[in-house]
Amino acid sequence: MPHDHAHIGAEAGDRRVGLAVAVNLGLTAAQVAGGILSGSLALIADAIHNLSDAMSLVIALVARRIARRPADSEMTFGYARAETVAALINYTTLILIGLYLVYEAVWRFFDPQPVTGWLVIAVAGVALVVDAVTAWLTYRMAKDSMNIRAAFLHNLADALGSVAVIVAGGLILTFGWQVVDPIVTLAIAGYILWHAGREIGDVIRVLMQGRPPAIAAERALAAIRDIGGVRNVYHLHLWQMDEHDPALTANVTLEPGRWAEADAIKGRIKDALRELGVGHATLELECAAHAVTGAPEIGHAAHRR
Repeated sequence: MPHDHAHIGAEAGDRRVGLAVAVNLGLTAAQVAGGILSGSLALIADAIHNLSDAMSLVIALVARRIARRPADSEMTFGYARAETVAALINYTTLILIGLYLVYEAVWRFFDPQPVTGWLVIAVAGVALVVDAVTAWLTYRMAKDSMNIRAAFLHNLADALGSVAVIVAGGLILTFGWQVVDPIVTLAIAGYILWHAGREIGDVIRVLMQGRPPAIAAERALAAIRDIGGVRNVYHLHLWQMDEHDPALTANVTLEPGRWAEADAIKGRIKDALRELGVGHATLELECAAHAVTGAPEIGHAAHRR
């Protein structure tokens, strides 16, 4: 998703997320009631997805507030990863919900239930409007947060699900095709699983201290080596402290006779890394007389237990 500089303030963003939660909870209650009265599993499936969106927004709202806390002696890198943890919870829950809906839809093939098509269409139409409102509330914030971005994309998925439910209700009313209901439920579940599976990779990358997607460790290594006075680089680590802040540590051996220029060389290295997008770099400089040999350039040697 493209990035711009039209940011929303923290408190204003929290109010938007809170309003989106309230709207989704109201919609969920209406869809569950409509699904029970009409007998539509697809409508209840869409309601469960909306409930998961509301809960994900609650988790994201709490995580947003925690993430704004400054670093302290207990969390020296700060609390920004609270949003990443929240995203992992949200996507894991979505995957479980998607699998449950698959189970329910398959079971409905063997035990079909009558569905009242007109009520399905009415409630799904309301859901489509509410999904559009929620997407509007979260659109701008979605550009800067994986949590809110997930909620925004979920609401777009909900909108598509509502369209599918409307189509199913119309087919039931027109042709009496009751089998359309579990088929639509499978389609909704499949979209949930596909979307959650695609998005959870970035969350796991941050939590597993993987490199930033846009910065290859080899490029960072080459950028440091290209600086005059650098003889060797080893034990380079490149990771994301949170969704937005790449970090790097490395041991750098200087060429013989260049120790007097250590501070200047370090400055040039950090400038080169900033051009790559790494704003937080910790470098340990060593003179050639104390050079380490045989150490891995990227990462460190594995410790056997």
